[in-house]
Amino acid sequence: MSRLPTNYFEFFGLERKLVIDLDSLQKRFYDLSRQWHPDRFTRRPPDEQREALEATSILNDGYRTLKDPVRRAEYLLSEEGFPIGEQRSRDVPPELLEEVFELNMLLEELRSGDESQRPQLDRARETFLEMRSRTDSELERLFSRFDEAAPESEASKQVLQEIRGTLNRRRYIENLIRDVERALNPTLQPAEPEL
Repeated sequence: MSRLPTNYFEFFGLERKLVIDLDSLQKRFYDLSRQWHPDRFTRRPPDEQREALEATSILNDGYRTLKDPVRRAEYLLSEEGFPIGEQRSRDVPPELLEEVFELNMLLEELRSGDESQRPQLDRARETFLEMRSRTDSELERLFSRFDEAAPESEASKQVLQEIRGTLNRRRYIENLIRDVERALNPTLQPAEPEL
């Protein structure tokens, strides 16, 4: 019995790229799902049944990761030794310092019962959504640059550094959006913490 690859790109038979064809990924997911479905292994030896369960787990986790561009990039960064760190308040991107200061003041005033701050919070939310959109466009450009660079080259490592910084910025913006949305609609269920 062969050992299953645990690297998602390898498991799906994909090149280690950040821009992937989602239709091909989905087709490959369905093909592998049929191949490794545990029901096909019920009459097989226990070690083959375990392998099918392990393959199904890798398949599902890998598909969830690879179909989402941000998760895919975070995964590749981690595999390449560029992990995304925990988001800390002291890691505010310099260009967001003023917006974060103003947002914190608005949030505090709203929490104190000043409902007149809602329109400003709506505008702040729109500003942060636009920032996230621009950041996503920057990520797309960086993903293409990474894919064009020679594997393991200095150029690819440089692009990975840039991607990591941009992902950290995106995560920070995403947290700002979440904070504003929670303040505007306190009945919203808290989102799962970002990984």
